[in-house]
Amino acid sequence: MPAPAPPPALLEWIESTSLSTAIREGGLPYPIIGGLHLLSIAWFGGMLLATDFRLLGWAMKKRSVSDVIGQLQNWKRFGFVMVVATGLLIAWSEPIKLYRSPSFWAKMVLFAFVGVHALAFRQVYRDPAKLDAGITTQAKVAAALSVLIWAGLVITGRLIAFDM
Repeated sequence: MPAPAPPPALLEWIESTSLSTAIREGGLPYPIIGGLHLLSIAWFGGMLLATDFRLLGWAMKKRSVSDVIGQLQNWKRFGFVMVVATGLLIAWSEPIKLYRSPSFWAKMVLFAFVGVHALAFRQVYRDPAKLDAGITTQAKVAAALSVLIWAGLVITGRLIAFDM
C-alpha cells in the first residue's frame, strides 16, 4: 500500500493553533467536548427518531404529524447545532488524523447526503399539516432514508477511533 500523502499546510497550521493544542492536550477540554458531542448526538438522534418513526407510523400514532414535527422542530435544531459545533471543535483538535481517516471521509460523504436529503425532501417538512390527512410514500421514504443516513453517520463517526 502506498504511503499516504502529506497533509495540506492548512491542516498543519490548524493543528498548531493554540485552540487545537488546548483541546487536544488539555486535561479536560477534549473529554468534555467529546462528551457534549455524544450527548448532542443522543439529543438530536432522539428528536430525529421520534419524528421519523412518526412518519413511518411506528410511534405516536395517536398524535398528529404536524404536532410531533412542530413540537420537536426547535429541539431538533438545537441538537443539530450542538452536534455540528462540538464536531467542528473535535475536528479542529486533530485535523491531520481525520484527514488520514477513511472512516472520517465516509462520514463526510454521509453528511453531504444529509444536505441532499434535506433539499430533496424539503417539501415533506415544509407543511407537515398536509401529512395529518395521510402520510405520503414520499414522507415515508424521507423518514427511512433519514434514519439510515444518520445511523451511518453515528457508525462511521465511531469507527474513526479505530482507524490507524
